[in-house]
Amino acid sequence: MKEIIATKEAPQAIGPYSQAIRANGFVFISGQIAIDPATQQVLNGDVATQTERVLKNLTAILKAAGSGLEKVVRTTVFLKDMGDFAAMNEVYGKHFSTAPPARSTVQAARLPKDVSVEIDVIALG
Repeated sequence: MKEIIATKEAPQAIGPYSQAIRANGFVFISGQIAIDPATQQVLNGDVATQTERVLKNLTAILKAAGSGLEKVVRTTVFLKDMGDFAAMNEVYGKHFSTAPPARSTVQAARLPKDVSVEIDVIALG
């Protein structure tokens, strides 16, 4: 069984996918970018500003799923420019300061809406 998770506290999907799916005790969250859910517009700013918005979006979806950042077991971070790694990592580290999840970070040739960062998450449900 799978359950679709959706909240208006995070950006609506910009394609044929769900914000998140709960299955077998896990929550799988689609990649989130720096879209302000109130306006559905990309948040301008540097990678630190965008990372903060992405993590707020992820937090809102996790909350809707009855989970939270403390239950995240795996993330994938996609960066437009690996030169932004330190700035992204500083913001990321503030949100995952205790028992951080496993993570991969890769540079992508291009991200949706030309943002600087995208993060997806797997968490305990």
